Amino acid sequence: MCSKITYRTGTGTFITGRGMDWNDPTAETALWALPAGMRRDGTAGPDPIGWTSRFGSVVASFYGGATCDGMNTAGLVVNVLYLAESEYGEPGTDGRPTISIGAWSQYYLDNFATVAEAVDATRGDPFAIVAPVLPNGRAATAHLSLSDASGDCAVIEYLEGRPVVHHGPQHRVMTNSPVYDQQLALNTYWDLIGGNSMLPGTISAADRFVRLSYHLKSCPEYEDPRLAVASVFSQMRAIGVPLGMEDRDHPNISSTLWRTVADHDARRYYFESTVEPSVVWVDLDQLDLGTGADVMALDVVRDGLAGEVSAAFRPRKPFGFIS
Repeated sequence: MCSKITYRTGTGTFITGRGMDWNDPTAETALWALPAGMRRDGTAGPDPIGWTSRFGSVVASFYGGATCDGMNTAGLVVNVLYLAESEYGEPGTDGRPTISIGAWSQYYLDNFATVAEAVDATRGDPFAIVAPVLPNGRAATAHLSLSDASGDCAVIEYLEGRPVVHHGPQHRVMTNSPVYDQQLALNTYWDLIGGNSMLPGTISAADRFVRLSYHLKSCPEYEDPRLAVASVFSQMRAIGVPLGMEDRDHPNISSTLWRTVADHDARRYYFESTVEPSVVWVDLDQLDLGTGADVMALDVVRDGLAGEVSAAFRPRKPFGFIS
Protein backbone atom coordinates (compact mmCIF):
# COMPACT_ATOMS: atom_id res chain seq x y z
CA MET A 1 0.00 0.00 0.00
CA CYS A 2 1.29 3.39 -1.02
CA SER A 3 4.28 5.29 -2.30
CA LYS A 4 5.78 8.65 -1.28
CA ILE A 5 8.37 11.13 -2.58
CA THR A 6 9.62 14.57 -1.58
CA TYR A 7 10.69 16.60 -4.63
CA ARG A 8 13.04 19.60 -4.67
CA THR A 9 11.99 22.40 -7.04
CA GLY A 10 14.32 24.64 -9.01
CA THR A 11 13.76 27.45 -6.50
CA GLY A 12 14.80 25.32 -3.53
CA THR A 13 11.32 24.64 -2.19
CA PHE A 14 9.84 21.18 -1.67
CA ILE A 15 6.72 19.27 -2.68
CA THR A 16 5.66 15.90 -1.24
CA GLY A 17 3.51 13.44 -3.18
CA ARG A 18 1.94 10.19 -2.06
CA GLY A 19 -0.28 7.52 -3.55
CA MET A 20 -2.79 5.66 -1.38
CA ASP A 21 -3.02 1.99 -2.33
CA TRP A 22 -5.52 -0.22 -0.53
CA ASN A 23 -7.56 -3.33 -1.23
CA ASP A 24 -10.92 -1.84 -0.22
CA PRO A 25 -12.18 0.71 -2.77
CA THR A 26 -15.12 1.51 -0.47
CA ALA A 27 -12.81 2.83 2.28
CA GLU A 28 -14.25 6.19 3.30
CA THR A 29 -12.03 9.23 2.74
CA ALA A 30 -12.78 12.90 3.46
CA LEU A 31 -10.74 16.07 3.79
CA TRP A 32 -10.86 17.80 7.18
CA ALA A 33 -9.90 21.28 8.36
CA LEU A 34 -8.76 20.90 11.98
CA PRO A 35 -7.99 24.10 13.91
CA ALA A 36 -5.34 24.79 16.52
CA GLY A 37 -6.43 24.60 20.15
CA MET A 38 -8.21 21.24 19.92
CA ARG A 39 -7.96 19.10 23.02
CA ARG A 40 -6.90 15.59 22.01
CA ASP A 41 -6.15 12.23 23.51
CA GLY A 42 -4.77 8.99 22.12
CA THR A 43 -8.21 7.31 22.45
CA ALA A 44 -6.97 3.72 22.74
CA GLY A 45 -5.31 1.74 25.53
CA PRO A 46 -5.39 2.03 29.32
CA ASP A 47 -3.59 5.41 29.59
CA PRO A 48 -4.09 7.53 26.44
CA ILE A 49 -1.64 10.36 25.93
CA GLY A 50 -3.19 13.84 25.91
CA TRP A 51 -2.31 17.08 24.12
CA THR A 52 -3.72 20.33 22.76
CA SER A 53 -3.04 21.08 19.09
CA ARG A 54 -0.52 23.88 18.52
CA PHE A 55 -1.10 23.98 14.76
CA GLY A 56 -4.09 23.74 12.48
CA SER A 57 -4.03 21.18 9.70
CA VAL A 58 -5.79 19.84 6.62
CA VAL A 59 -5.91 16.05 6.62
CA ALA A 60 -7.28 13.08 4.73
CA SER A 61 -9.19 10.69 6.97
CA PHE A 62 -9.41 6.92 6.44
CA TYR A 63 -12.44 4.80 7.35
CA GLY A 64 -13.70 7.78 9.30
CA GLY A 65 -11.36 6.86 12.14
CA ALA A 66 -7.78 7.76 11.27
CA THR A 67 -5.64 10.58 9.92
CA CYS A 68 -3.59 8.92 7.22
CA ASP A 69 -2.22 12.00 5.45
CA GLY A 70 -2.05 15.76 5.91
CA MET A 71 -0.22 19.07 6.21
CA ASN A 72 -0.21 21.60 9.03
CA THR A 73 0.00 25.38 8.96
CA ALA A 74 3.77 25.26 9.52
CA GLY A 75 4.23 23.19 6.34
CA LEU A 76 4.93 19.86 8.07
CA VAL A 77 3.57 16.93 6.06
CA VAL A 78 2.82 13.46 7.43
CA ASN A 79 2.06 10.36 5.34
CA VAL A 80 1.08 6.99 6.83
CA LEU A 81 1.88 3.94 4.69
CA TYR A 82 1.24 0.25 5.29
CA LEU A 83 4.08 -1.87 6.71
CA ALA A 84 3.37 -5.54 7.43
CA GLU A 85 6.50 -5.91 9.56
CA SER A 86 5.44 -3.34 12.17
CA GLU A 87 5.57 -4.62 15.74
CA TYR A 88 3.95 -2.51 18.47
CA GLY A 89 4.62 -4.80 21.42
CA GLU A 90 2.11 -4.94 24.29
CA PRO A 91 0.78 -1.38 24.76
CA GLY A 92 -0.09 -0.46 28.31
CA THR A 93 2.30 -2.90 29.98
CA ASP A 94 5.46 -0.81 30.33
CA GLY A 95 4.30 2.52 31.77
CA ARG A 96 4.23 4.46 28.51
CA PRO A 97 1.00 6.26 27.64
CA THR A 98 -0.87 4.87 24.65
CA ILE A 99 -2.10 6.25 21.35
CA SER A 100 -4.34 4.83 18.63
CA ILE A 101 -2.61 4.28 15.33
CA GLY A 102 -5.41 6.42 13.90
CA ALA A 103 -4.14 9.38 15.94
CA TRP A 104 -0.42 8.76 15.38
CA SER A 105 0.04 11.13 12.44
CA GLN A 106 -2.32 13.72 13.92
CA TYR A 107 -0.10 13.89 17.01
CA TYR A 108 2.78 15.09 14.82
CA LEU A 109 0.67 17.52 12.80
CA ASP A 110 -0.78 19.03 15.96
CA ASN A 111 2.48 19.43 17.85
CA PHE A 112 5.44 20.10 15.57
CA ALA A 113 6.57 22.61 12.94
CA THR A 114 9.62 20.72 11.67
CA VAL A 115 10.85 17.20 11.14
CA ALA A 116 13.71 17.78 13.59
CA GLU A 117 11.27 18.68 16.39
CA ALA A 118 9.16 15.60 15.67
CA VAL A 119 12.20 13.32 15.56
CA ASP A 120 13.53 14.66 18.86
CA ALA A 121 10.18 13.89 20.49
CA THR A 122 10.04 10.42 18.92
CA ARG A 123 13.51 9.46 20.15
CA GLY A 124 12.16 10.03 23.64
CA ASP A 125 9.73 7.14 22.99
CA PRO A 126 6.70 9.13 24.24
CA PHE A 127 3.98 6.49 23.73
CA ALA A 128 3.04 2.97 22.74
CA ILE A 129 0.85 2.46 19.68
CA VAL A 130 -2.41 0.55 19.81
CA ALA A 131 -3.23 -0.88 16.36
CA PRO A 132 -6.68 -2.50 16.11
CA VAL A 133 -7.98 -4.39 13.10
CA LEU A 134 -9.38 -2.16 10.35
CA PRO A 135 -13.00 -2.42 9.10
CA ASN A 136 -11.92 -4.57 6.12
CA GLY A 137 -10.32 -7.12 8.47
CA ARG A 138 -6.72 -6.12 7.83
CA ALA A 139 -4.27 -5.32 10.58
CA ALA A 140 -3.55 -1.61 11.06
CA THR A 141 0.22 -1.94 10.70
CA ALA A 142 2.02 1.09 9.29
CA HIS A 143 5.11 3.23 9.17
CA LEU A 144 5.15 7.01 8.93
CA SER A 145 6.89 9.62 6.79
CA LEU A 146 7.60 13.21 7.82
CA SER A 147 8.74 16.07 5.57
CA ASP A 148 8.92 19.83 6.03
CA ALA A 149 9.46 23.09 4.17
CA SER A 150 13.26 22.85 4.47
CA GLY A 151 13.35 19.47 2.71
CA ASP A 152 14.16 17.58 5.88
CA CYS A 153 12.61 14.11 6.00
CA ALA A 154 12.22 11.17 8.35
CA VAL A 155 10.79 7.65 8.33
CA ILE A 156 9.52 6.17 11.60
CA GLU A 157 8.89 2.44 12.01
CA TYR A 158 7.91 0.49 15.11
CA LEU A 159 9.93 -2.72 15.40
CA GLU A 160 9.97 -4.89 18.50
CA GLY A 161 7.69 -2.35 20.16
CA ARG A 162 10.02 0.66 19.84
CA PRO A 163 10.43 3.46 17.29
CA VAL A 164 13.22 3.16 14.73
CA VAL A 165 13.99 6.53 13.11
CA HIS A 166 15.70 7.26 9.78
CA HIS A 167 16.29 11.02 9.68
CA GLY A 168 17.76 13.27 7.01
CA PRO A 169 16.97 14.98 3.70
CA GLN A 170 18.23 11.92 1.83
CA HIS A 171 15.19 9.89 2.94
CA ARG A 172 12.87 11.29 0.29
CA VAL A 173 11.36 8.02 -0.98
CA MET A 174 9.20 5.52 0.88
CA THR A 175 6.94 2.61 -0.04
CA ASN A 176 6.08 -0.47 2.03
CA SER A 177 7.80 -3.80 2.79
CA PRO A 178 10.50 -4.69 3.57
CA VAL A 179 11.57 -2.49 6.49
CA TYR A 180 13.30 0.74 5.51
CA ASP A 181 16.94 -0.22 6.04
CA GLN A 182 16.43 -3.22 3.76
CA GLN A 183 14.77 -1.00 1.15
CA LEU A 184 17.84 1.24 1.19
CA ALA A 185 20.12 -1.76 0.69
CA LEU A 186 18.06 -3.00 -2.27
CA ASN A 187 18.07 0.46 -3.82
CA THR A 188 21.87 0.67 -3.52
CA TYR A 189 22.14 -2.46 -5.66
CA TRP A 190 19.94 -0.98 -8.38
CA ASP A 191 21.87 2.29 -8.26
CA LEU A 192 24.93 0.32 -9.36
CA ILE A 193 23.04 -1.12 -12.33
CA GLY A 194 21.69 2.28 -13.37
CA GLY A 195 18.12 3.03 -14.34
CA ASN A 196 19.00 3.77 -17.97
CA SER A 197 19.93 0.11 -18.37
CA MET A 198 17.09 -1.60 -16.52
CA LEU A 199 14.58 -1.00 -13.73
CA PRO A 200 12.50 -3.60 -11.85
CA GLY A 201 8.95 -3.37 -13.16
CA THR A 202 6.54 -5.19 -10.83
CA ILE A 203 4.01 -3.56 -8.51
CA SER A 204 5.84 -4.85 -5.43
CA ALA A 205 6.84 -2.24 -2.87
CA ALA A 206 10.57 -2.93 -3.33
CA ASP A 207 10.34 -2.42 -7.10
CA ARG A 208 8.28 0.75 -6.68
CA PHE A 209 10.91 2.12 -4.28
CA VAL A 210 13.63 1.62 -6.88
CA ARG A 211 11.64 3.21 -9.70
CA LEU A 212 10.59 6.18 -7.57
CA SER A 213 14.20 6.76 -6.50
CA TYR A 214 15.35 6.73 -10.12
CA HIS A 215 12.54 9.00 -11.33
CA LEU A 216 13.06 11.47 -8.48
CA LYS A 217 16.76 11.96 -9.17
CA SER A 218 16.25 11.98 -12.95
CA CYS A 219 13.38 14.49 -13.23
CA PRO A 220 14.28 18.18 -13.71
CA GLU A 221 13.96 20.53 -10.74
CA TYR A 222 11.45 22.95 -12.26
CA GLU A 223 11.38 26.60 -11.24
CA ASP A 224 7.88 27.12 -12.65
CA PRO A 225 5.56 26.13 -9.76
CA ARG A 226 2.99 24.65 -12.14
CA LEU A 227 5.57 22.38 -13.73
CA ALA A 228 6.98 21.42 -10.34
CA VAL A 229 3.55 20.29 -9.10
CA ALA A 230 2.93 18.55 -12.44
CA SER A 231 6.23 16.69 -12.08
CA VAL A 232 5.22 15.32 -8.70
CA PHE A 233 1.79 14.30 -9.99
CA SER A 234 3.35 12.62 -13.01
CA GLN A 235 5.76 10.63 -10.84
CA MET A 236 2.97 9.50 -8.52
CA ARG A 237 0.71 8.57 -11.41
CA ALA A 238 3.52 6.62 -13.07
CA ILE A 239 4.01 4.50 -9.93
CA GLY A 240 0.30 3.88 -9.31
CA VAL A 241 -1.25 0.41 -9.32
CA PRO A 242 -4.16 -0.02 -11.78
CA LEU A 243 -7.63 -0.09 -10.27
CA GLY A 244 -8.73 -3.65 -9.50
CA MET A 245 -5.20 -5.05 -9.40
CA GLU A 246 -4.24 -6.56 -6.03
CA ASP A 247 -2.71 -9.49 -4.16
CA ARG A 248 -5.17 -10.59 -1.46
CA ASP A 249 -2.40 -12.25 0.56
CA HIS A 250 -0.30 -9.07 0.55
CA PRO A 251 -2.40 -5.93 1.23
CA ASN A 252 0.65 -3.75 0.55
CA ILE A 253 0.08 -4.72 -3.11
CA SER A 254 -3.26 -3.09 -3.92
CA SER A 255 -4.93 -0.63 -6.27
CA THR A 256 -4.19 3.08 -6.04
CA LEU A 257 -7.35 4.76 -4.70
CA TRP A 258 -6.13 8.38 -4.48
CA ARG A 259 -3.12 10.66 -4.47
CA THR A 260 -2.13 13.78 -2.57
CA VAL A 261 0.46 16.42 -3.39
CA ALA A 262 1.50 18.89 -0.67
CA ASP A 263 3.35 22.09 -1.57
CA HIS A 264 5.21 22.88 1.66
CA ASP A 265 6.06 26.47 0.74
CA ALA A 266 2.68 27.49 -0.74
CA ARG A 267 0.79 25.61 2.01
CA ARG A 268 -1.35 24.05 -0.71
CA TYR A 269 -2.74 20.53 -0.45
CA TYR A 270 -3.90 18.73 -3.62
CA PHE A 271 -6.12 15.64 -3.78
CA GLU A 272 -6.81 13.38 -6.78
CA SER A 273 -9.22 10.45 -6.66
CA THR A 274 -8.69 7.57 -9.06
CA VAL A 275 -12.41 7.41 -9.80
CA GLU A 276 -13.08 11.14 -10.27
CA PRO A 277 -11.89 13.18 -13.27
CA SER A 278 -10.66 16.35 -11.54
CA VAL A 279 -7.89 17.44 -9.19
CA VAL A 280 -8.98 19.53 -6.21
CA TRP A 281 -6.83 21.52 -3.83
CA VAL A 282 -6.99 23.50 -0.62
CA ASP A 283 -5.02 26.66 0.11
CA LEU A 284 -4.54 26.47 3.87
CA ASP A 285 -4.41 30.28 4.00
CA GLN A 286 -8.02 30.35 2.76
CA LEU A 287 -9.26 28.42 5.82
CA ASP A 288 -9.61 29.59 9.40
CA LEU A 289 -7.40 27.12 11.25
CA GLY A 290 -6.83 29.28 14.33
CA THR A 291 -7.81 28.50 17.90
CA GLY A 292 -11.56 28.49 18.33
CA ALA A 293 -12.41 27.95 14.66
CA ASP A 294 -14.94 25.32 13.61
CA VAL A 295 -13.87 21.83 12.63
CA MET A 296 -14.92 21.46 8.98
CA ALA A 297 -14.95 18.66 6.43
CA LEU A 298 -15.45 17.98 2.75
CA ASP A 299 -16.54 14.69 1.21
CA VAL A 300 -14.03 14.91 -1.57
CA VAL A 301 -14.60 11.69 -3.53
CA ARG A 302 -17.74 12.81 -5.36
CA ASP A 303 -18.86 14.38 -8.62
CA GLY A 304 -18.72 18.08 -9.29
CA LEU A 305 -15.57 19.13 -7.41
CA ALA A 306 -12.64 20.81 -9.16
CA GLY A 307 -10.03 23.44 -8.42
CA GLU A 308 -9.63 25.26 -5.10
CA VAL A 309 -12.33 23.95 -2.74
CA SER A 310 -11.78 25.66 0.63
CA ALA A 311 -15.17 27.40 0.31
CA ALA A 312 -16.89 24.00 0.02
CA PHE A 313 -15.89 22.85 3.53
CA ARG A 314 -18.73 22.72 6.05
CA PRO A 315 -18.77 22.44 9.87
CA ARG A 316 -18.83 18.86 11.12
CA LYS A 317 -18.32 16.97 14.36
CA PRO A 318 -14.70 15.76 14.56
CA PHE A 319 -14.16 12.09 13.74
CA GLY A 320 -13.01 9.78 16.52
CA PHE A 321 -9.84 7.72 16.24
CA ILE A 322 -10.15 3.94 15.92
CA SER A 323 -9.66 2.06 19.15
